[in-house]
Amino acid sequence: MSFESFDGTAVTCRRIGSGAPVVMVHGSGGGLHSWQPVAERLADRFELWTPARRGYAPSGPGRSPKHFADEVGDLGALIDKIGRPVHLAGMSYGATVALHAAAAGLPVRSLVLWEPPLYAAGEELAPVLARFEELTARGDRRQADRLLAEVVARVPAVLLNLMDAGKPAGEEPDDAHGWCRDLESMAADTADVERWSAATVPTLLMRGADTWPPMPQTLDRLASVLPHVTLTTFPGQMHFAPSAIPDTVAAEIARFLPRS
Repeated sequence: MSFESFDGTAVTCRRIGSGAPVVMVHGSGGGLHSWQPVAERLADRFELWTPARRGYAPSGPGRSPKHFADEVGDLGALIDKIGRPVHLAGMSYGATVALHAAAAGLPVRSLVLWEPPLYAAGEELAPVLARFEELTARGDRRQADRLLAEVVARVPAVLLNLMDAGKPAGEEPDDAHGWCRDLESMAADTADVERWSAATVPTLLMRGADTWPPMPQTLDRLASVLPHVTLTTFPGQMHFAPSAIPDTVAAEIARFLPRS
């Protein structure tokens, strides 16, 4: 289904299952598919809504520059369509969106967060955005992806080299527009973790035990300021666990969320 958000941007989402509504927000470079493996394993308990965020097809591009307030406005419009308070789950950048939504006072019953990259924020990202736009304009997909992984996600060099293996050098990535808009939001934001004490709903904060720095330190700080937090660590996993072990992630979410 599609709906019109607060500024006229068309937002498309999928809905599966029945029960208490859970909105699942994807990360940068994602889309309608990102939460699908986890959502399918929760559909016997919950009503799962998985929107494609503005900038990611088939949703509309939205305005530029984008701010996190735009994402919050989209979630508010979706929650209005659902017609009752929701549980809100976010993956990576989507987890940062979820924190903004809860702090803004949207009718959110609880938060489920997978590794929000709160360290990736501020004016230091402005040159990253400019370089990414330059690389995608000339069709250098390999270098554009490596820039994002190295500077924003802080992926270690050994993993970057593995990611590069066999990847075509050309072709603009399909998610380049969405990434540009996400970088705009992050560049206009701050790395202040203390502000998330305003997110007072029960929160499940999940992470992989082997995710690289500075994510572990960032999440420890976040856990220390969230008023009602459950911190869960998945042994042997990194940032990609929701895709790598969807059964385990879904089971943890099911244990945390009330069914009614």
